[in-house]
Amino acid sequence: MKLITFAVPCYNFAEYMSHCIETLLSAGEDAEIILVDDGSTDNTAAIADDYAARYPTIVRAIHQPNGGHGEGVNQGIRNATGYFYKVVDSDDWLNEESLARVMDKLRQFRDEGQELDLMICNYVYEHVQDNTSHTVNYENVFPVNRLFTWEDVGHFRESQYLLMHSAIYRTQLLRDNELELPKHTFYVDNIFVYQPLPAVKTMYYMSEDLYRYFIGRVDQSVNESVMVKRVDQQIRVTKLMTECCDLQEVYAAHPRLAKYMFRYLAMMYTICSILLVIDGSEEALAKRDKLWEELKAYDEGLYRRLRYRSLALAANLPGTPGRKIGIAGYHVSQKIFKFN
Repeated sequence: MKLITFAVPCYNFAEYMSHCIETLLSAGEDAEIILVDDGSTDNTAAIADDYAARYPTIVRAIHQPNGGHGEGVNQGIRNATGYFYKVVDSDDWLNEESLARVMDKLRQFRDEGQELDLMICNYVYEHVQDNTSHTVNYENVFPVNRLFTWEDVGHFRESQYLLMHSAIYRTQLLRDNELELPKHTFYVDNIFVYQPLPAVKTMYYMSEDLYRYFIGRVDQSVNESVMVKRVDQQIRVTKLMTECCDLQEVYAAHPRLAKYMFRYLAMMYTICSILLVIDGSEEALAKRDKLWEELKAYDEGLYRRLRYRSLALAANLPGTPGRKIGIAGYHVSQKIFKFN
């Protein structure tokens, strides 16, 4: 069994993927790299096959009809032979020095027979437009360099969430959780770092700036104008997250985890609301109201807990002045936290 599987969903990113793959190859023979060509129409398939031919003991190329980013992640989980599992988007990359230290620690857990469910590392926003970077770390949230549980977790700031970029899961945990992301849907990485959390018992945090997130291109899925056009997919993901587990049950077992998950879900509903407000059409505003009405019908207690958080309130202020305030607050957050 390999120590780790890196799943790399690839769709028409031929100009970026070689850089990504080269950084993963630095992990050596303990790593498996699964390149999932998601029905690409550029040179992606040929590049994947070339790497698989040159590194047959490390790289595997899988070609599938277009199913979206989530199906690329699913394909990786189905085919992974690594004890641990990490998703790396084909236009992103890993810092090789940090990766070497993370691999050493994962190897230590394996060799000593200690079961680790989730390894957490920092990630870095690498901004294309202004050539700046912004690091998200968790030193105020998690104990550093020791095994811990949810009872040891501190307070997350508004800029801090566990994202796909920061997570390395134990592969079998994902399979036991029956995690399967929806096809042809953007923003499913939110499900990936939300649904499995109640099954996570043991964690380890290394303050390593491991993942480099290439952000700021106009065609990127997190570009604001693109997100407004794809808001229906954001709504779909948010509803799937709402229904994937009972947060009251989570609270009974792990109050600190439940508090974080409530907050994450509130953020998702707020983003949906703000994007619909930015759209500003009557249809979009009706969708915003329907989103909250459906949540209230599904779970009134959850609705009240999420709806009356400060950010959600700002996203739902009535009238044109209220909508302007909500949008302004969102844009201020963008500038401070530089998340898209």
